[in-house]
Amino acid sequence: MEISHLQRARYAYKPKLPAVLREELENIALKLGESAEAVSDQGNLKLFFRNTYGKPIAVFEKGKNSDVGKKLNVGVILSGGQAPGGHNVIAGLFDGLKKGNAESRLFGFLGGPSGLIENKYAILTAETMDQYRNTGGFDIIGSGRTKIETPDQFAASLKTAKELGLNAVVIIGGDDSNTNASLLAEYFVENGSPIQVIGCPKTIDGDLKNEYIETSFGFDTAVKTYSELIGNIERDANSAKKYWHFIKLMGRSASHIALECALQTHPNICFISEEVQTKQMSLSQVIDIITDAVVKRANQGDNFGVILIPEGLIEFIPEMRKLIEELNDTMGVYGREFAKIDSFIERLYFLDRYISEASYDLLKNLPTQIAEQLLLDRDPHGNVQVSRIDTEKLLISITEKRLAELKEQGVYKGKFSTYGHFFGYEGRCAAPSNFDADYCYSLGFTAFMLIAAGLTSYISSVRNLTAPAEQWIAGGVPLAMMMNMEQRHGIKKPVIKKALVELDGAPFKTFVAKREHWAVNTSYLFPGAIQYFGPPEVCDQPTKTLILERT
Repeated sequence: MEISHLQRARYAYKPKLPAVLREELENIALKLGESAEAVSDQGNLKLFFRNTYGKPIAVFEKGKNSDVGKKLNVGVILSGGQAPGGHNVIAGLFDGLKKGNAESRLFGFLGGPSGLIENKYAILTAETMDQYRNTGGFDIIGSGRTKIETPDQFAASLKTAKELGLNAVVIIGGDDSNTNASLLAEYFVENGSPIQVIGCPKTIDGDLKNEYIETSFGFDTAVKTYSELIGNIERDANSAKKYWHFIKLMGRSASHIALECALQTHPNICFISEEVQTKQMSLSQVIDIITDAVVKRANQGDNFGVILIPEGLIEFIPEMRKLIEELNDTMGVYGREFAKIDSFIERLYFLDRYISEASYDLLKNLPTQIAEQLLLDRDPHGNVQVSRIDTEKLLISITEKRLAELKEQGVYKGKFSTYGHFFGYEGRCAAPSNFDADYCYSLGFTAFMLIAAGLTSYISSVRNLTAPAEQWIAGGVPLAMMMNMEQRHGIKKPVIKKALVELDGAPFKTFVAKREHWAVNTSYLFPGAIQYFGPPEVCDQPTKTLILERT
C-alpha cells in the first residue's frame, strides 16, 4: 500500500501517556473512591442496573498490582460515526494487553456491534496495528450503528463472547453506544457471566462529557479541521469582498462544534441552538440577526461576511420544531397513504387536514426546496432527517426576501451574494491532532488497565487535560453514573445524558462578549492547518472550549 510522507512520519509518532501509565504495570494500583450516583432518576436506574449501579469512581496511582500479567482475550468494537483518534484507542488497548502478557489477544469485531452479534471478527496483530497508528478513520475494523437492544441480540452477543473465550469487550462510541455498553454489562452479570464491558468516550459533537470525561475524543481534531476551512473562507471573503458565506456545521443536538469554531475563527455571526431554544427565538428573529449585520456592514461598504450554523438549529426554532413534530406524528399514522401522492401541491393539500393551521402556513411559505426536504427525506421510522435539511439555504432564501423588502424601503442599499456550505464528513476521519493522538492512546491504555483490574460497566477516563500529558489523571467512571431516563419511541429508557452548551459557561460567555463586535467589524482569525511538528504551544494545545472550561 502506498503511503504519503506525512503518514509515514505519523507512524513514527510516539503518543504521550500520563506519568502513572508509564510505570511498570505491576507498579500501577487501582484506587476506588465513593460510590457514584446517577445525574438524575436514581431510583429508576437502580431498577434497570440492579447489578452494576452504584459503583465507585476509579483512579490509577503508583502502588502494587500482582494481577496485571494475566493472559486476556479482549474484543473491541467501533460503534457509530467516525471520529479522529479511534485507531489510537485500539493501539493503546493493544499495547497495554501485550505489555501485560504477550500471549493476550485482541479481537476486532467487524462493522460495529453487529460483528459481536454475528461473530464476525479479525484478530489484531502487531503488523496490522502498525499500519494504523496515529491515522484517522475507523477502517481497521469498520464501524456500524447497530444497537444491541433485543433479547436475541443480547443472547447472541453473550454466545459470541463465550465462544471466543473473551474476558472483556471494549465499546468505543458516543452516548448511545456507551448506554449500550452499560446495558450489555448488566446483561452479562445478570446471566452469570464474568465477561467485563468497558466503554471509551467518542464523538466529534463534543456532547459526551462531564466532570470526569472532560472531552470526547475526536472533537479536538474535527473542530481544528473545520476551523482551518472556515479561516480559509474568511480570508477569501475578505479578499473578494462580495460574498456572504453561510456555513452549516455538524452538531444536531449540541452546538459545541459551532461555538468552538467561532472562538477559533471570529465569524460575523454564529448561532448557538441552545440559546435559540432558551430564548424561544422565532425564525423571524433569527433572520433579524442576520439582516441587521448585513445592513450594518453594507452601510460601511462591507458586502461580505461569514455565518456559522449548527446543523440542528432548525429543530431548536419553536415553530419549526412544532412543524417537524406534527409532520412526524402525521407520517406515523398516514405515511403509506402520503407516500402514494406524487405532486408536491397535492401533498400540501393532504397535510392541511392533519397539521395545525400555524404549521401549515409555515410549511407552504417555506422555500419549496426546503419544504420538499421536510416531506420527502425521512428515516425508516418516518421521521424528518434533520441533518439532510439545507438549513443554510433556508436562511439564505428568507434573508434575501427580507433584504429585498428593506431595499424597497430605502433602508438597505448593499449587494447580497451568497454561498452555502456544509462541513461534516470533512472532519470525521482527519489524521488526529497530537492532542487526540495522545488522549486516545491514553484512553485505550486505561481501558486495558480497567480490564486488568477486574472492573465492568465503566468508561475509560483521562482528565486534567489542559496540563501536559504527564500530569493527566487516568481512571474510570461508572457508566450508570452518567445516565438519566428519557422518552424514546414512547417508552422511558435509560440513556447517557447529552452535554449541551451551557449558556452560563465560560466558553459561551466569552463568545457573547465578542459577538456584537464581530458582527459588524471584520475580525477574522485564521488558525491554519493542524500542526503535528513543532513547539508544544503550536502542536499540543487543546481546544479553547476545554481551556475555558478548566481554568
